[in-house]
Amino acid sequence: MTATLTATSERVLTLNDVIAKYSHIPRLLILRIDAQIRGIHYTDQALSAVDPAIHQIYSRARHGIKEDESKQYPASLLLRDGSLIIASHTPLEKNPYLVDLVDGRLALVDNDEIIEFVELWEKPAYYELYTSSGIPMKDVVSARPQRLDLSSSTYCHFGAKHKGCKFCAIYPPDRKTVAARIKPQDITETIRAAISEPGRFSFIHITGGTKLGGKELLDAELEHYIETLQAIGENFSTKKFPCDVTTTAFSEKQLHRLYDETGIMAYTTDMEVLDEEKFNWICPGKSETIGYREWKKRLITAVGIFGRGYVGTGIVAGVELAKPFGFTSEDEALRSTLAEAEDLAANGVTTWGTVWKVLPGAEFRDQKGPSLEYCVRLAEGLYQLRVKYDLKVDFNDYRRCGNHPDADLSRLLK
Repeated sequence: MTATLTATSERVLTLNDVIAKYSHIPRLLILRIDAQIRGIHYTDQALSAVDPAIHQIYSRARHGIKEDESKQYPASLLLRDGSLIIASHTPLEKNPYLVDLVDGRLALVDNDEIIEFVELWEKPAYYELYTSSGIPMKDVVSARPQRLDLSSSTYCHFGAKHKGCKFCAIYPPDRKTVAARIKPQDITETIRAAISEPGRFSFIHITGGTKLGGKELLDAELEHYIETLQAIGENFSTKKFPCDVTTTAFSEKQLHRLYDETGIMAYTTDMEVLDEEKFNWICPGKSETIGYREWKKRLITAVGIFGRGYVGTGIVAGVELAKPFGFTSEDEALRSTLAEAEDLAANGVTTWGTVWKVLPGAEFRDQKGPSLEYCVRLAEGLYQLRVKYDLKVDFNDYRRCGNHPDADLSRLLK
């Protein structure tokens, strides 16, 4: 199996080595982290098993990866424990896991060895429907197996001004157009259709790029989220409903408006990197506009509005090791990151990590990603902080997100 360097030596650890060394961590979770780091590649045989009438398809090029437009790629994969593998279709030269068809079943394969059998996501019924204005509902709200995702904007001010986060390939600086704004009525209708499917969805997540405009910095972004949340709220009789947003770091005044004028239950604003020096380098737009300390202060302020455990921040696990200005030691990176995460946890903010996948569309496209062992250690450390400070992760657990290994541990370990 493909190997990974340890954090403390030059000895190479295979996937099985890491599984054996961290035997208290579920094997499938470690495998999923490895798949996120390395990516996956669908063979033609695997793609022959994809049925667009049943399975959720993602056929457009994403994250700077040039996909064959003639092929229909699955949105992603499910493991047998119900957890998700949210990983990019990756060129073979990058040494990804293969997804192949083996005796009629889809399997993750590495060096001709079957590692685990997997399943495809089934598409929800509303994907076949249209809004009253004629827009396909799947283009208004996308779905994970138990979560609805709405992107409030495909524009990011930082990316457009060449100040985007260096790991990001979602909002590249060379974007030439801005997608039309989705009308509130289309949002209302799509959410109504989606939640009419009994037992299918348990949460709604909204995010989008940064908008700096308005009377006060970020007012334009705030107004867009309020409009979107109010459109969703038309489908609920209660003031609050199971929904969160991931936004740029709003001021206290803006946070009060967001909470008071919508049905939102939880709030996230991603710091991306828990180290001021690394943050300034990796996230120049965020650094110059709001700054590391103010971003952190606004997270803590949000706890007084939304409550302990209902405010979170995401980090890109491993990007703090990027060259040339990142940490030179995985041990040092781990100590620093967990110390900052603990300071946030002590103030009621939970931190979760998304595994850094080096993507060709990002400024960091030529970097080397983190080791498997580092990501496992970080996931366990973040989980232990939530236990220590009795913080919830209900709104971002394996059902409501599925992209954070540390959050998955909350249902598996004690």
